[in-house]
Amino acid sequence: MSTSADERAAAALTGARRVVVKIGSSLLVDSESGRLNREWLAALAEEFVRLRERGQQLLVVSSGAIALGRRYLGMQREQRRLEELQAAAAAGQVLLAHAYQDILGERGLRVAQVLLTLDDTENRRRYLNARSTLDQLLKLGVVPVVNENDTVATQEIRYGDNDRLAARVAEMTSADCLVLLSDVDGLYDADPACNPDAKLVPSVTEITAALEAVAGTSSTEFGTGGMATKLVAARICVGAGCATIIANGHTMQPLEKIEQGGPCTWFAPRGTPLAARKQWIAGSLVPRGVLVIDAGAEKALRSGRSLLPVGLTAVEGSFQRGDAVTVRNPDGREIARGLATYACDEVQKLCGRRSEDIETLLGYQGRNEVVHRDNLVLLD
Repeated sequence: MSTSADERAAAALTGARRVVVKIGSSLLVDSESGRLNREWLAALAEEFVRLRERGQQLLVVSSGAIALGRRYLGMQREQRRLEELQAAAAAGQVLLAHAYQDILGERGLRVAQVLLTLDDTENRRRYLNARSTLDQLLKLGVVPVVNENDTVATQEIRYGDNDRLAARVAEMTSADCLVLLSDVDGLYDADPACNPDAKLVPSVTEITAALEAVAGTSSTEFGTGGMATKLVAARICVGAGCATIIANGHTMQPLEKIEQGGPCTWFAPRGTPLAARKQWIAGSLVPRGVLVIDAGAEKALRSGRSLLPVGLTAVEGSFQRGDAVTVRNPDGREIARGLATYACDEVQKLCGRRSEDIETLLGYQGRNEVVHRDNLVLLD
């Protein structure tokens, strides 16, 4: 029996191990008063509790800092120079973080603020640092609340919208589902503000040029800066094996509405997050070095384990933490590729040594593995 698009969207959300929810300013902050919509956020926090109780990990990408900061600083609507917006972000970020800590904390959820820029997700070393921090927060049962670091970002290194930031966070953390809460029910086949016959597109299995053209022709929330950026976000996630859902957030229980088969647009992922990540490692990155391993390490890798320093016999090339490396067996045959946890000079010091010696050898306690199994793909 075939399933409907609504059922697939519901299954994508309820069955996800790790979920990213993006919240826009228009949902979180009243446009007229500039005040936080506490009642709406409190209702959403109840939904977060429900997700956590069924074993799901949750990340939130939240706008709203600039909107809250403008009111707090008494700024006028026409004050929109970059430095004015950055000042508003600096003030509003405190208010936003406190609101999440207060409202989610009342329901037993701990939160942490994470501020990112475009550089942090494009630079591989910063990317790995951010990924490690987010992974650790999730392991500790904390809900990361992510926003763009508007205070320090210039126009050249800004995302400019949190839809794309949310997609990068989903990609970075190997999330299974991204929910973009919007002002509309989803993607339409025409601009509903201009065409009363516009129909909601319930599912998308391929993002075509025609869809992009429809999403980019409107001047409303549906169009540029609205639905167009959500389509870009969906494209990023689809390639990363992450399902994407666009749904209307103007309700007190938007996630429950999705689970009950409410209107939305579901974008089908290609594969799984882990498979997409390993494909990226195997085929898209140029190796910067070589790690030669012994027979015991080869056996461990083939059984799905990480590469530990004790299994290394030689290190070649010049690479930094996060760079791609080739793994060769004792016969000199390339058997795997992965991302190095340490720079080449550090790996040289660790070669053939046990993981418990890492702190003594490097002067700090790093990761136990030279290449983690999630960052390694076997080639044969």
